[in-house]
Amino acid sequence: MDYDGNCPFCNPIDDAEQSIVFENDTCYFLQHNKEQNVLEGCGLIVPKKHHANALELTKAEWNDTYELLQAATKYLESEYSPDGYTLGWNVGEVSGQFIFHSHFHVIPRYNNEPHAGKGVRYWLKQPENKRKIKE
Repeated sequence: MDYDGNCPFCNPIDDAEQSIVFENDTCYFLQHNKEQNVLEGCGLIVPKKHHANALELTKAEWNDTYELLQAATKYLESEYSPDGYTLGWNVGEVSGQFIFHSHFHVIPRYNNEPHAGKGVRYWLKQPENKRKIKE
């Protein structure tokens, strides 16, 4: 499916709180006002065509994601001066994906935030996250 009428990323202009900051042939870089409260400067790179997850992207969409990532981080550096980034895809509900249109998170990180120094692996490597295997 290339389009889903109910998908917020297939219809980015339908949400007045969401802005298309950059776009190229196959992708958008979006920022949503409601997300800026805690994750200042964060945004998403989403393909214009509806794909459930990143494993379905075409080579052109991967290349355009890279192109937008370069433009987005240059913009974020000038507007927010982050000290680092957390970047990533969630694929499937178990990974935390709840909008099933592929989207790449671009999250600026700052030295003075409470969770500075704690990236994706920190949370996943906590002992309470160890799988319980049935025997």
